Amino acid sequence: MLLSCGDALVDFLPVTSVDGRDAAVPVAGGSCLNIAVGMARLGAPAGFVGGISTDLFGRIIADHALGSQVDLRHATRSEHQTTLAFVRHLEGEPQYAFYDEATASRAWTYRRGSIPFDEIEAIHVGSSTLAHDQGAAQALAMIEDAGGATTISFDPNCRPNLVKLKARYVDQMDAFAAAADIVRMSDVDFEFLYGGSDYREKAKSLIAAGASLVVVTRGIKGARACHGEAGLVEVEAPAADVVDTIGAGDSFQAALLFALRAIGRIERRALARMNSGELARALSFASACAAFTCGRAGADPPRRSDVGPALSRLMAG
Repeated sequence: MLLSCGDALVDFLPVTSVDGRDAAVPVAGGSCLNIAVGMARLGAPAGFVGGISTDLFGRIIADHALGSQVDLRHATRSEHQTTLAFVRHLEGEPQYAFYDEATASRAWTYRRGSIPFDEIEAIHVGSSTLAHDQGAAQALAMIEDAGGATTISFDPNCRPNLVKLKARYVDQMDAFAAAADIVRMSDVDFEFLYGGSDYREKAKSLIAAGASLVVVTRGIKGARACHGEAGLVEVEAPAADVVDTIGAGDSFQAALLFALRAIGRIERRALARMNSGELARALSFASACAAFTCGRAGADPPRRSDVGPALSRLMAG
């Protein structure tokens, strides 16, 4: 099984009502929930780890996850309220206003020994849960408990409006990157964390610290990856009629983990031995899934049947 650990929330997406007024539609989301849904829709056994409320919005989240065959056995249900995020678009990028005090996601705690890591192929962590000390500490405890038994994937998916002390936050994200086998972030995240730093030098330092694969996604400019054995690999972004970029990065991450599993490179030692051709195919498949998501509103990742040709190209090698 592939697991995704972190945020599950409800996004309120901007729409125009029939009488022309601004309105908002509630949609289940959260980066880590989206990744679990994305992996499951592509056909991988996938589960979600984190807090989900028993309130009305929490039931929307759970129904959405279960409807895509996401396993919730490792999720914690509680009476804490659901995190809500109101979305608007600014210069093509989604901007978020979070309501996240005393929520189920914030209250989640990891119970040592609760996850059979010898049965888990990879576990992903990231996003808004890690912007708070408690969430970061609980996720690190889970990674430590894994003890190298499973592949660790990390995407900071930075939310600057939740960051109180940037220097401390950057240190925490570096700690997660150092503990991960796969590190992915958007170019926007890279800029927020490291400013004008050189991508290749930063990727080399992360690989020297223990990561096997470092990926930066760059929207319409495609994706750039650095791997300990395969070296530097770049792929172009496929053409897409963009409706909405919300969830595109999550779809990329879900598809990348699915692809690595599909070609037999998700296990830590196998991941470290991947060649450039395999990496290019995995990145291209992930890019195709992200492009598909951009073609419809909200974080709505593709199902296996939606990306048949891209899947065939992935498996062709």
